[in-house]
Amino acid sequence: MKKSLPILFAAGCSASILVTGCTSTMTSNTSRTAKEQMLVSDAIERSLSKVDFSPLSGQQVFVDEKYLECVDKPFVLGAIRHQTLRFGARLVDSADAADVVMELRSGGVGTDTSEAFLGTPEIALPGMLTVPEIRLAERKTQFGYAKLGMVLYDAETRDVLGDGGVSLAQSDDNNWFVFGIGPFQNGSLKENVKSAQRGVPGMHHRRVPTIVAFGRRSKETEEPDIQFAGAEVQE
Repeated sequence: MKKSLPILFAAGCSASILVTGCTSTMTSNTSRTAKEQMLVSDAIERSLSKVDFSPLSGQQVFVDEKYLECVDKPFVLGAIRHQTLRFGARLVDSADAADVVMELRSGGVGTDTSEAFLGTPEIALPGMLTVPEIRLAERKTQFGYAKLGMVLYDAETRDVLGDGGVSLAQSDDNNWFVFGIGPFQNGSLKENVKSAQRGVPGMHHRRVPTIVAFGRRSKETEEPDIQFAGAEVQE
């Protein structure tokens, strides 16, 4: 029996190795990176922050997009409409119903990259020998740009209201490497992410409910009753 114990132990170990499995998790990425999209949206918001929307207060505004062609056009339009509403204007669906028409155009919305390093480039020597490239320090930067043009005119008389103009802004994301160690990051995108993670001091946050509920307007009281998904109306 004693001689058979080592044999059984070895057999057990072999069996455990044979039945050992592994698990792999599939991951995927969007066609456009989140960083690229945030650089573009940040540049758009920076560009619009230079525009004074206050003269639109109390006006009925039609936002004319027929001359606007650019990357992330829906975000550009949404951001402009948001700013217009924030300053007390009312959006309408046609020029006929508007007091003023805001005509939009794009001079360029997108990203660009640049790369620089401190070191020595690859050097070709006689005899098919080469000295490899050596990078002591390296910087890789991606930029976001937004150049947006606007003109405002009276919907009835077609007279231009003010000079209008073009607003240009840039966002950036810098990645530094020193002796191959990194990235050490800075730039407007990094600051925006840090600021968003901190939140606003003293601000109360409301979590999105995990059970969907909508309000239904009562015909008698014109006050919404709560309707829960898959449940009866709450009295």
